[in-house]
Amino acid sequence: MKIKEFLNLKAEEYNNINFIKDDPIQIAHLYKKKEDIEISGFLTSTIAWGNRKSIINSSIKMMKLMDDDPHNFIMHHTEKDLKSLLKFVHRTFNGYDLIQFLISLRHIYKNYGGLETIFAQNIKNQSMHNSIHEFKKIFFEIEHTERTKKHISDPFKGSASKRINMFLRWMVRKDSKGVDFGIWKSIDQKNLSCPLDIHSGNVARKLGLIKRKQNDHKAVIELDSILRSFDANDPVKYDFALFGLGVFEKY
Repeated sequence: MKIKEFLNLKAEEYNNINFIKDDPIQIAHLYKKKEDIEISGFLTSTIAWGNRKSIINSSIKMMKLMDDDPHNFIMHHTEKDLKSLLKFVHRTFNGYDLIQFLISLRHIYKNYGGLETIFAQNIKNQSMHNSIHEFKKIFFEIEHTERTKKHISDPFKGSASKRINMFLRWMVRKDSKGVDFGIWKSIDQKNLSCPLDIHSGNVARKLGLIKRKQNDHKAVIELDSILRSFDANDPVKYDFALFGLGVFEKY
């Protein structure tokens, strides 16, 4: 069987609603309002490293700290409300980081029309790499804690930007399977990049999709090229295949 056919089968196998119950994407599925979906998705993806169960538990705690009403909390919080967030911690992301994120998100919703607008307006060369780079600049253009900057990656500084690429997949990619949301209509899913991590990277190398040894920005570009040759309109559907093979099948 050819690699493309194999990956198509695996993408079909793992891209279904059963995927949601064990994946951090379930947090955004708790909400119906667009802004709540994208905010909960962004914050969840930001802390998406380590054990998936731990990520999900920490994300639920984050949402509860915002009264399970993230957009309203971000736009109308008081200083006292923010102080209640100081107890939050997930690995190296702590309450001070969370407070900074909420202040920066309010700045974006008040002054830029929301997250989608920033990412949509800065697409270049049929990729989201420049959009991520510009997003980070805007996110931290207000007064900010220096330590928090490490929690948003920049592809132009060599990062694979796995977590933001995963978030963008959730928001942009649209099909009938019910996993990804596809609520950002102003961005074409053909511009997305696969969220590259240790699991998808190892599988991609075993299948001969990429040669680069590091899971970095150059590896993402290499993977973009081959996945777009397999499906130019929906290259990141193969994230389900690479992730599933790596995590569930120990490929």
